Amino acid sequence: MNNKIKKIIIATGGTGGHVFPAYSLAKHFLDNKINVEIISDKRGLKYLQEYSDVKIIEIVSSTIFKKNIFQLLFSTLIIFYSIFRSLIFLLSNRPNLVFGMGGYSSFPVCIAATILRIPFIIYENNLHIGKANRYLLPYAKKVFVSYKELEGIAEKYQKKICEIGNIIRKEILNFQVKSNSDQSDRKLKILILGGSQAAKVFAERLPKIFKECNEAKISLKIYQQCLPEQNKFLTSFYEHLNIDFEIFNFSNNILDYFSKINLAITRSGSSMLAELINVKIPFISVPLPSSADDHQLKNAIYYEKNGYSYLIEEKDLNTKLFQLIKKISEDTSLLSQTISKQRQYSDKTVYENIDKQINKMIHERH
Repeated sequence: MNNKIKKIIIATGGTGGHVFPAYSLAKHFLDNKINVEIISDKRGLKYLQEYSDVKIIEIVSSTIFKKNIFQLLFSTLIIFYSIFRSLIFLLSNRPNLVFGMGGYSSFPVCIAATILRIPFIIYENNLHIGKANRYLLPYAKKVFVSYKELEGIAEKYQKKICEIGNIIRKEILNFQVKSNSDQSDRKLKILILGGSQAAKVFAERLPKIFKECNEAKISLKIYQQCLPEQNKFLTSFYEHLNIDFEIFNFSNNILDYFSKINLAITRSGSSMLAELINVKIPFISVPLPSSADDHQLKNAIYYEKNGYSYLIEEKDLNTKLFQLIKKISEDTSLLSQTISKQRQYSDKTVYENIDKQINKMIHERH
């Protein structure tokens, strides 16, 4: 990367879908000997607290989308306060470049960068641009996107768009799933993934569907990510059914499970879908019904349309999931067909693409 870049600030929203790409990007810049810091809110800090190699700064933030006038006024005050604090932070740190990773915590930092004439780039990894990124479009130097099919960007901003791929962990890009050499083993090994909301829904509804599978003599092994308070219920349920299972919580390294499974069930956040497709694991995506602008449903539709995965909406779980698992168990070539489609997709050049675009931007400025 161009040696004129000495320091980069990465501003990110507080959800895992924002934070994990932000951390992966920060690690890339650190590998290139660039000083980098991440700014996020309290939610983001919970994800980032275990990482000591990147400096993390907390920001107070709020969305302006509130239900009543009093909440709106209070949120507006918080946003102005956050912009003021961001101005002080950027003035004292003097970064060459700011990255906005989406989410409302990134908004005040990018506005402060605009005021101080510090160039910033926004990154959007969903199929529909998020609200914070949409408001920042007029001021961003470039818009890095994961998919050229991105919706929600006005024609006048199209020239800012650079398709770079999905920013995911380099460990994922270099990960090789070990093939199962036992061809006689027809057991479906299913990994269930999801944040706190998904864990609640999946813990309540999936075991009942797996009970149906058990009664239909479909051989399963379940690896289920859940909240600690769900451990006892799930353990008791699966033991009673005599289903092979393993329960784990969110601190575990998910890479340990990728070589053990042949199917995953997950929400439809872009980061998780990108990780699964890059390690070539077939999956069933269950979009979060309340996701902003239905972006999870749009992500899931895109992946299913391209043959990378299966899609079941949450409202259809009880009626459709059993039938799909039964169909796959009776014809495992369906999984092979999905993997063949997934092999046509790769994000291996994402960091090379980022470096090229940053260098191009610097060259254009000079």
